[in-house]
Amino acid sequence: MLDQSPVGPENDGYIGYMVSDVARLMRTVFDRRVRDIGLTRAQWLVLTRLYRRPGASQTELASMLEIDRASAGRLIDRMERAGWVERRADQVDRRINRLFLTSEARRAHADMWQVAVATVDDALAALSPEERSQFTDLTGRVKSRLQALAGAAA
Repeated sequence: MLDQSPVGPENDGYIGYMVSDVARLMRTVFDRRVRDIGLTRAQWLVLTRLYRRPGASQTELASMLEIDRASAGRLIDRMERAGWVERRADQVDRRINRLFLTSEARRAHADMWQVAVATVDDALAALSPEERSQFTDLTGRVKSRLQALAGAAA
């Protein structure tokens, strides 16, 4: 049985460290690759969140990005000026602006998605197709468990 003790920096095999390192390294490689198509991390995070949740409010986007509303507002302002995001008044509550990607941003998202797929393929290249499938299944199960725990804690 593997020692899963988190104590000490010498234990690089601890699953918590590995999961964190894998996520960080995936973001680092992806960041470098999307920089070539003109996107910063903040921009690709907004594109991803609004692609998945078109019409989110500024408050909802701030929550998804795990930043405060003022920071989200400044980011949205910059992206709106750049032609990436448009604000539309909520049909029920005019005080709320709903956020949508522009056609230019949707094209950038499509380019970004190709980079994401290539990055994951490169990262998982050392795994056989069976291992990759198993890894995907196991990761999905862990994610589901964590979502349940996070929901229980909320």
